[in-house]
Amino acid sequence: MTTYKIVNPATGKTEREFPEATDAEIQAAVGRAHQAFGGWRASPQEDRVALLNRVAELYAERKDELAAIITREMGKPVAQARGEIDIVVSIYRYYAANGPKFLVDEELEVAGGGSAVVRKEGIGALLGIMPWNFPYYQVARFAAPNLMLGNTILLKHAPQCPESALAMERIFAEAGAPDGTYVNLFATNEQVSTIIADPRVQGVSLTGSERAGSAVAEQAGRHLKKVVLELGGSDPFLVLQPEDLDKTVKYAVTGRFGNAGQACNAAKRIIVLDEHYDAFVDKFTAAVGTVVPGDPSDPSTFMGPLSSAGAVETLAAQIEDAVAKGATVLAGGRRIDREGAWYEPTVLTGVEPGMRAFEEELFGPAAVIYRVSSEDEAVELANNTPYGLGAAIQCADEDRALEIASRLDTGMVYINQAEGSAAELPFGGVKRSGIGRELGKYGMEEFVNKKLVRVKRR
Repeated sequence: MTTYKIVNPATGKTEREFPEATDAEIQAAVGRAHQAFGGWRASPQEDRVALLNRVAELYAERKDELAAIITREMGKPVAQARGEIDIVVSIYRYYAANGPKFLVDEELEVAGGGSAVVRKEGIGALLGIMPWNFPYYQVARFAAPNLMLGNTILLKHAPQCPESALAMERIFAEAGAPDGTYVNLFATNEQVSTIIADPRVQGVSLTGSERAGSAVAEQAGRHLKKVVLELGGSDPFLVLQPEDLDKTVKYAVTGRFGNAGQACNAAKRIIVLDEHYDAFVDKFTAAVGTVVPGDPSDPSTFMGPLSSAGAVETLAAQIEDAVAKGATVLAGGRRIDREGAWYEPTVLTGVEPGMRAFEEELFGPAAVIYRVSSEDEAVELANNTPYGLGAAIQCADEDRALEIASRLDTGMVYINQAEGSAAELPFGGVKRSGIGRELGKYGMEEFVNKKLVRVKRR
């Protein structure tokens, strides 16, 4: 049965199916990427810069076309889909502009005379396993730095994103990427295991679920392959001393319900000091009430459907479990009765340990609000999760916010704003949110051979 297919979540209808790769096709693809590495790593940096710049140009030229694809594939409102293309363009341009300086040899001081430098070189063909929630952005932050390094890319995208996967492969081909430099794979899970084990593949980057990350890390470890994992999150949004409560509410709504809440670094747990709690809850609940799920192809739509019927089933079960155990629904809390993958924007309070909504990541349009009596309690609750991706702090006293940031067990902290992403800022977490970093200069420090070259003077 074909697993790569477009099931439009706005309608529930299957629009197109794509055949999985045969084992022979997988072997040929790995061979192409491995063969291409020899020439690509030896290519002048100017050629790599030119490729990334041309890729950026093609994304920009095809923004509307590319946005429409992912609106059909995973339901992203078209305005947000266009915004995703904008950040993708910025990522490729960022590495084109800054990659050469990140690759400059690092001179070392040596005690015995002579000289020593560390050179930064690619390591080979890499496998990228990418998710559906940001189909272009997730690929860009993996592909751009590694292509600049001289690595080659084998890309296995989510089964519900086949058309965007092919569109990206075409962009690289039309931009002039040498054959085998960027290869799309419609691979099965079994074939992925074979690729990881293949000695021609030198590393694996996965963005996805904790379960998938654990499985890939286990296989990669068995074969001594480097991994980068960007997994789940249950990110806290701390409301401590907001300078402008209305602006704080706006950050919380956009941070939680953008992309229908389907972002690893969304504001999933809103933690509010007691003195601001009642006013915040009233304003936030009212604002969520104005979020009306609509046609994702309409540029005015802020929230569309979830990505799939399965995503709705999971979220509904988590919310039903919380309500059955005593949680309160202040807004939403129900499926929307229409064809497709629709769920109401939801606000929950009274969520406690033992409920799925407390223990698990809610990957959809559901916000949980907690009342705390002190900053210490806020920090304790924020850290009371197996995840450690990001956090947001709303506090007018910047020094106070910085001190709180130092106590949070996360890879990223955003102060007086919603969490976000930018080409120059490192992205990644701690604990069960993953291993390694993407974006910024750190994105070029993962799959790299830091080669020592030592010269002894005679």
